[in-house]
Amino acid sequence: MKIAVRYYTRSGNTKKLAESIAEAVGVKALPIIQPLTENVDILFLGSSVYASGVAADVKKFIASIDCSIGTIINFSTAAKSKSTYERVKKLADEKGIKMSEKEYHCLGSYGQRNKGKPDKNDLQNAAIFAKEIVQY
Repeated sequence: MKIAVRYYTRSGNTKKLAESIAEAVGVKALPIIQPLTENVDILFLGSSVYASGVAADVKKFIASIDCSIGTIINFSTAAKSKSTYERVKKLADEKGIKMSEKEYHCLGSYGQRNKGKPDKNDLQNAAIFAKEIVQY
């Protein structure tokens, strides 16, 4: 099974999740500026909520996908909002890429809000989530 992990982050919160997920499934986490060049069965795609949406870079990344992806698995952080799932799913649907209903989301720190998040427990849960997805 071919697996890739890509993420977008401004604060480093989503990068922490990406690295935990990648380590759990035995691949390297790469920022979305690193395009997908090979077909993958599973793409773990991480992002955060910015101004009630996903970053333009995430939109560009999904639009630029020019290889086969079996399923996108969303993971995200946010200071107070819900996950990026609905926003990313809409983009994936427009591109004709299947997106799993399963996702991992946790709080991320922003200034003094949610200080220390994602924490060790969040990272462990992200790793467990990723292993369950791959075994499923």
